[in-house]
Amino acid sequence: MRIMRFLRSLVTLVAAWFAFAPSIAVAADGPSLVRDAEIEAYLRDYTTPIFVAAGLDPASIHIYIVNDPRINAFVAGGMNLFLHTGLLVRAQTANQVIGVIAHETGHIAGGHLVRSKDVQRAATIESIIAMVLGIGAGIASGQPGAAGAGVLVGPGVATTQLLKYTRTQEASADSAGLGFLDATGQTARGMYEMFDILQKDAVLTGFANENPFLQTHPMTQQRMDHIQQFMASSPFTNAPLNPQFEEDQRRIRAKIVAFMEPLDDIMKAYPENDTSFAARYARAIAWYRAADLAKATPAVDQLILEEPNNPYLKELKGQMLFENGHTAESVEAYRQAVKLAPDSPLLRIGLAQSLVETNDATANGEAIQHLEVATGLEPANIQGWRLLTVAYGRNNQLPMVALAQAEIAMLQGQDKKAKEYARRAQDGLPPGSPGALRAEDILFQVSQDQD
Repeated sequence: MRIMRFLRSLVTLVAAWFAFAPSIAVAADGPSLVRDAEIEAYLRDYTTPIFVAAGLDPASIHIYIVNDPRINAFVAGGMNLFLHTGLLVRAQTANQVIGVIAHETGHIAGGHLVRSKDVQRAATIESIIAMVLGIGAGIASGQPGAAGAGVLVGPGVATTQLLKYTRTQEASADSAGLGFLDATGQTARGMYEMFDILQKDAVLTGFANENPFLQTHPMTQQRMDHIQQFMASSPFTNAPLNPQFEEDQRRIRAKIVAFMEPLDDIMKAYPENDTSFAARYARAIAWYRAADLAKATPAVDQLILEEPNNPYLKELKGQMLFENGHTAESVEAYRQAVKLAPDSPLLRIGLAQSLVETNDATANGEAIQHLEVATGLEPANIQGWRLLTVAYGRNNQLPMVALAQAEIAMLQGQDKKAKEYARRAQDGLPPGSPGALRAEDILFQVSQDQD
């Protein structure tokens, strides 16, 4: 698991959404993303049937995990779904998370972000500033973060109309999401239960008595009543939960808690008398974070013995070994992980990092191969490009170093640098070669961005 700062391109699209959904916390140095191959794979399993039911291409929708303890989810910048770690930890079942995903998919399928641009343009600058100060959004906005001082000081009719439009979108997304759940044979009970959690939180925080006309969403109880009416006629209301999804959800929760909480809190949540796989997984991670390899190593080895074809356990062992100075041993663990999940860019990058750190020429060549595959699968992964600059440099492939630097600069919005590096790459690469053509693409793309 890795925590990283948003790239500039993500900051831009998130900032655009924050103007109308500032319930997402933004730290002084920017929000952070959690990257984890296992969690992302499980979320893909959750989302794919919903996306297909909505008539969307699952591969075109990016899923991001925001490091924030509050229950929330939102869509931004078109085909981008953001889920808070707080949602993934607080959800008691995978079905609850899927209910939230179904709602957010309703926003994407309904084109709400595109349509709302016209409404946003009709609002005054003063109204938008007021919205930034006080309105929440995403799934959590049944108890919105909400109608704060910025709105109450009187933004006027334009904001009222914008809020009304947003509430209409939310009701539409609820209805669409319920349809997607039915289309995939899943109960809507999880969506109802998540709203119940939000309603209880709202009572504790005092948001339950807020004026519903100064909220971006319908009141939570109204939404719950709507879901109940739907469940009364749905043939899937009592459909059994997917046992694999539920086990995956237990592991998601355990992993996030184990990587992010203090050791004492982890041990309280997962005491040693809890012998479930998820609990033992959490304790193994906790011991590794505490640098107690005497406990962590046998704990992970036992989990691998039980699930020898689980690539994410091999990844965890590789990460443990690498971060504790056992680089050569980590390579083999990562190799096994990649062999089991060859389409995971994060696993390939982990293996490449270990290979680069061995300072071996043959290993460096292997690292380049994995990094080229990884950046092909995930072109926006800056870590992959940075490692490529190191690996190409050690291989004396200086034009390719420049090309990788151009990719990094472009991702960071440093257009001038991107052009300089791309031209340097072009000068050193054979005309018509894949690298030269890519440098040409970067130059064209940067020029388009500047127009």
